Amino acid sequence: MKAWGTVVVTLTVLIVATVDAKIYERCDLAMKLEKAGLDGFQGYSIGDWLCLAHYVSGFDTSVVDHNLDGSNQYGIFQLNSAWWCDNGVTPTKNLCHMECHDLLNRHILDDIMCAKKVVSSRDGMNAWGSWTQHCQGRDLSEWLKGCNMNAKPNTKRMTS
Repeated sequence: MKAWGTVVVTLTVLIVATVDAKIYERCDLAMKLEKAGLDGFQGYSIGDWLCLAHYVSGFDTSVVDHNLDGSNQYGIFQLNSAWWCDNGVTPTKNLCHMECHDLLNRHILDDIMCAKKVVSSRDGMNAWGSWTQHCQGRDLSEWLKGCNMNAKPNTKRMTS
């Protein structure tokens, strides 16, 4: 009976979060990311962040992906419940000190703050397989075309 209650609560949270969800337009998201200080953060450009968000969520804040290990990935950056947030169901490190359902709405500052923690970790953007596969080492200037902003399209990650 307790498991059924957990399922009902989880579904209710996801339905409520989906009502406040948003699929961002590329340039709108680029401007939000720039305003939040992501241009050049840890050596990554806004193009890196846009490319990542496109491939993991399609710029959709409501995406939840289920993993074989029982963890889930949440929101526009697909942050994993085993490490970064608490979904109330599976074991977690909760390194961002937040509930996963908070990653599913149109207010993405908390998503950005958590993603900064991910990128500041040892793996950087390599923590996302989609970024490694689709974005790493590529010309990402196309992601900023037509966006009226100050971000530099070709910021290169410095390696030491």
